[in-house]
Amino acid sequence: MGMTMRQNFAPLAAEHSNNLNLIRLIAALSVLVSHAWPITLGPGAVEPLEALTGFSLGALSVFTFFAISGFLISASFERSDGLWTYLRARAARIYPGLIVSIALVTLGLGPIFSTLPVPSYFAASETWQAFFGNSSLLRLHYHLPGVFEDTPYKTVQGSLWTLPVEMRLYVVVALLGLLGMFRRPVLLALTCGLGLLVISFSGSLEFRGAHALRSLWYPGLPFFLGMAMYLARNRLPASSIIAFALVLVSVLCAHGPLGYVTMALAVSYAVLYLAGRESGPLRLWNQVGDYSYGTYIYAFPVQGMVIALWGGMSPVENIAISAPITLGFAVLSWHWVERPAMRAIRRRGQVKPQISTPSASSGHLSTGP
Repeated sequence: MGMTMRQNFAPLAAEHSNNLNLIRLIAALSVLVSHAWPITLGPGAVEPLEALTGFSLGALSVFTFFAISGFLISASFERSDGLWTYLRARAARIYPGLIVSIALVTLGLGPIFSTLPVPSYFAASETWQAFFGNSSLLRLHYHLPGVFEDTPYKTVQGSLWTLPVEMRLYVVVALLGLLGMFRRPVLLALTCGLGLLVISFSGSLEFRGAHALRSLWYPGLPFFLGMAMYLARNRLPASSIIAFALVLVSVLCAHGPLGYVTMALAVSYAVLYLAGRESGPLRLWNQVGDYSYGTYIYAFPVQGMVIALWGGMSPVENIAISAPITLGFAVLSWHWVERPAMRAIRRRGQVKPQISTPSASSGHLSTGP
């Protein structure tokens, strides 16, 4: 293995053609695979990869999403005309697809699979707390009254927890950018490092906003690594040798005290390296669409619905039935909701052309879950 034709990460930040759509979709499907174990076998079920390495496939997928997001969102802020443009673009990517998904699950799937009579389900305050809390991301509710009560895992919206974290990190990027930190990379690195250190020691503390602060810890490191790779894109070598070495070190350290740090570093570098690597015919996937976000937000309720409909099954059976149903919802979400919302933003001239892919380009809006 040797250096590829792409000597650094600058092309990933400048070209419309990359492998991001495909990588994000694989990561979203990997979350579905990872969740099949607890959904079919109950809380506490450990998937094979987690038993082997200490990291679930879902955890590695979260690292993937946040590393990509750190890289892309940093570029988005720098290319935006102003703070309002940046925030508007971020909201346009997250909320339209989310609100439709929450409406379908809460108001459609919920009353069908609830053990409560339909009038009682809609009269329950928990139903509307879940609808408004989840669609706004202000207060998440993972359960719906009476829904999936006879399944091994009664949670309906188990994947939503990453979205408020993503939104908080969008705000962090905006604050760092407004303070001019992007022009002071050393100070930025020290600030982010100190912030993560403070967060890591806040686990036993209770104060207003403590939970929101602690939620940044696990996905925060890959996000900031992605940000660092964007800022160092002209100097940081994009090398298969480095990617392989980091993965090897992370595997060796997986069960030790440096397991999280080395794994986050390895996944962040390897994913962004693969995102910019020439992939020939695989680039044709960009003409299809970005189905990763829809896959991510629909997978968990679909997997629970499959159990409710067909009863007990193995994780593999759940994956085989749920994946195509989830992809169907994702395709509809992209073509009918997500892409039209982003196009509406572009038509209003709110964002400049930015890196992504042909299907979601012109707006650095395709960030994934």
